Amino acid sequence: MNDISLKLDERTAEGKKVAKLRDSGFVPSVVYGGQAKPMSAQSPLVETTKVVHTVGKHTPINLIIDGKKKLAIIKSIDMDPVKHMLRHVAFHTIKQNDIITTEVPIVLVGRGESVAERAGLVVLQALDSIEIKAKPADLPKSLELSILNLAEADDRLMVSDIVLPSGVEFDDIDQDMELVIANVYEPSALQAANEAAGGEAEAEAEVEVENGEETLNETQAEPKQANAEANK
Repeated sequence: MNDISLKLDERTAEGKKVAKLRDSGFVPSVVYGGQAKPMSAQSPLVETTKVVHTVGKHTPINLIIDGKKKLAIIKSIDMDPVKHMLRHVAFHTIKQNDIITTEVPIVLVGRGESVAERAGLVVLQALDSIEIKAKPADLPKSLELSILNLAEADDRLMVSDIVLPSGVEFDDIDQDMELVIANVYEPSALQAANEAAGGEAEAEAEVEVENGEETLNETQAEPKQANAEANK
């Protein structure tokens, strides 16, 4: 577990004042969990952004509040869709012996070096992350899976190919172990599939437009009919 810390100060700004807080270079946040009441907090934007990018939603972090450490995990992150800046963070306090359920990324190791890719085939990742559970100290940053031995078209890697670290389990006891994580494709077959998918999407869009025009015509007709009846 990484020993990463972030100092938080209690926040008094609420409502419209939060916008001014952001403009002054701070990120509003909330800390909740356990028996304590949720706490409104704030921290410097630059420092908080670095920490969030480092730990994500799957690595515990030490929050420093009034000089005391509280172990926590990030439960939600709100980003400004236009400025791409951090707008709000929700921290959930945890204990060392708690079993934490979180989603971790699946990292494919050996991209560009697999037997399949060297032969001109394409390896695509179908599953980017998966939920696991473990104590905070056992939570991995990611789960790695080597693609080096993928060799032929239709070769694949599944959830069953993941070797979980000690103390880590899949969150779902009924986890589908045959769920595909990565596939090998012939470039021509992949292109054909993409073109077919594009054609279907275009056809659906045309149907939506046609239905929309019909609805619009009907909607435009209703006021005319209503006016005619009103003028009788």
